Amino acid sequence: MRAITIPAFGDADVLRLDEVTTPEPGPGQVAIDVAYAGANFAEILYRQGVVDVPLPFVPGIEVSGRIRALGPGVTHLRVGQQVAALTIVDSGGYAEVVTTSAELVAPLDGLDLKPAVAAALPSNSTTAFLVLDRVARIEPGESVLVHAAAGGVGSQLGQAARLLGAGRVVGTVGSPGKIEAAREFGYDEVVLRDRAEQAGRFDVVVDMVGGPSRRASLDLLAPMGRMVVMGNASGAEDVGIPANELWFTNKTVSGFNLAAFSAAFPEQAGRALRRAVAAAARGELRVRVESLPLEQAAQAHRRIESGGSTGKLVLEVGRG
Repeated sequence: MRAITIPAFGDADVLRLDEVTTPEPGPGQVAIDVAYAGANFAEILYRQGVVDVPLPFVPGIEVSGRIRALGPGVTHLRVGQQVAALTIVDSGGYAEVVTTSAELVAPLDGLDLKPAVAAALPSNSTTAFLVLDRVARIEPGESVLVHAAAGGVGSQLGQAARLLGAGRVVGTVGSPGKIEAAREFGYDEVVLRDRAEQAGRFDVVVDMVGGPSRRASLDLLAPMGRMVVMGNASGAEDVGIPANELWFTNKTVSGFNLAAFSAAFPEQAGRALRRAVAAAARGELRVRVESLPLEQAAQAHRRIESGGSTGKLVLEVGRG
């Protein structure tokens, strides 16, 4: 089968379209004929060698498509069924066929979702619900600040916060050109990241940027506020957070990693995925999607790395 591989760590030019062995599902797994694969910052980290993966490696943490085969023990799904799926535990979504745990699959039966949109939901939208509900434990009426609000996961966090009952939702962006794009995704206000202190204090802050934003985010927490750390898109050095400061000020800092969570708690991750898919099908969760051919995976990576992309890029693999 055709697949994009990472034969060596490096810049986007190392990505290569190869012929690789078609995978077969193991116990509790399904094989999926991929229609679209989401393009994410996580796959850039794989390609750069920030995450230690065996080479050659097929990236791809989320897909849409049709079930090709069922592994032993899988009885609640059927061959030919249209699905969206998280493939984040073992990756492999940039390919014509991928395998994943049956628990990390969302059937699309009867749902009005185009395959390209369905492929854009498993990573970012699932993350949004898990971060706010499971990690931050948001309460109705609370205020939320989200960094990188115009990006893939940022665009979902603002909307998920609304669905979970947030009272005030503010986003930050890195440049003025992204303000209008972020405003379309459920935010009451969108401000430049270096002016976030002007927006007041928040019960929940979600930071996937790192660097100076991380220290500033802690200062923006109200008493009993919770900051969720879920990335370091800036590539900055790690920021230390003094434990004494947390108990002096009644603040909490938590971390979230979708791959590790999905591996440890696949049932919970799958439930959040199906929640996100249902919300999108009802029109409560909107995703701005742009598709590129699988052969242009390197271009998708460059656009994400540039920081200039908004919404979600997906790669067209098959016909859906």
